Amino acid sequence: MVTRKATHAGSWYTDHGQLLSQQLDNWLGAVPGSTTPIGSASSQQGHVSIPTPNARAIIAPHAGYSYSGPAAAWAYKSADWANAKRVFLLGPSHHYYLTGAATTACNKYATPLGDLTVDTALVQEIQQKWGLETMSKRVDEDEHSLEMHLPYIYKMLSLYTPPSLPSHSPPDNPNRNNTSFHNDPSSVPLVPIMIGNTDAAAETRYGSLLAPYLSSPSNLFVISSDFCHWGSRFRYTYYQPADNSPATQLRSSSRVPRDYPIHESIAAVDHESMDAVESGSHKAFLEQLRETGNTVCGRHPIGVFMAAVEKAEGLGEEQGRFRFVRYERSGLVEDVKDSSVSYCSAFAVL
Repeated sequence: MVTRKATHAGSWYTDHGQLLSQQLDNWLGAVPGSTTPIGSASSQQGHVSIPTPNARAIIAPHAGYSYSGPAAAWAYKSADWANAKRVFLLGPSHHYYLTGAATTACNKYATPLGDLTVDTALVQEIQQKWGLETMSKRVDEDEHSLEMHLPYIYKMLSLYTPPSLPSHSPPDNPNRNNTSFHNDPSSVPLVPIMIGNTDAAAETRYGSLLAPYLSSPSNLFVISSDFCHWGSRFRYTYYQPADNSPATQLRSSSRVPRDYPIHESIAAVDHESMDAVESGSHKAFLEQLRETGNTVCGRHPIGVFMAAVEKAEGLGEEQGRFRFVRYERSGLVEDVKDSSVSYCSAFAVL
């Protein structure tokens, strides 16, 4: 048995299990029972309930929990976990370069709350059929885009998986009704897939291979992505004026109108990206990214899932269409020397 360690616990989020559980509960508890989506189209469709029945796909951020934890709660709370029997986790690669995709060689993924079990049989099957690389343990543990979702996945499964008997209590124990039962997140296996720097053709190919899994009501999909990374340290200082004049990359000497600060431009570009995702058109999303250069770090996992929806059989017109319900930023940029990262949360009904 090979277990991936929770290498970012203690830095990106607390490694104290009880405190982490309380934090997640607090953030999930702050999400209302209904909301109006924030996309240009979805906002016109009225309120949605949280959780939303048959919402089996989400987009959620993966930054340190002090930044993105509250925003991620909106995605996790929106999903319908009641029938989940398997969780596909798609995230981008930040440190290991590949033009395709990779999966894990580990049997378990550790979290401070408990271990999640990898669906090793399915992982090996798709590794061969899809032609995926296999991450080394070091590459696996270096990547945060997958790990940052594990505590939330564990938490949601602990709330929704059926109760199981403790291992010390045999099924025929006549006193089992007095035994402390517990929910078992490890009974719902995980399928981790790290998506590299894929082009449109590769995303379409992987999407076609993922598409058959969308039809099962027992499969739930988590797509890991932050949105705009703005600032010179990210090599992205794009500014889109309010008057629709040509956009520019700001320099230290650039003057920005006081009535339209940089953070307003960042929000406008992010909302364009969200609208492109909500359109359901993989091509439209890629075109918007090309036009603005928006630094959506999970653009490739999002692209793969959008391509999967387009290739899936039996889905209705609105099925697989994401609706964004939350938008936050690490800060509001006023000066060219500042920086920020955007966090968006969305769900899709399948």
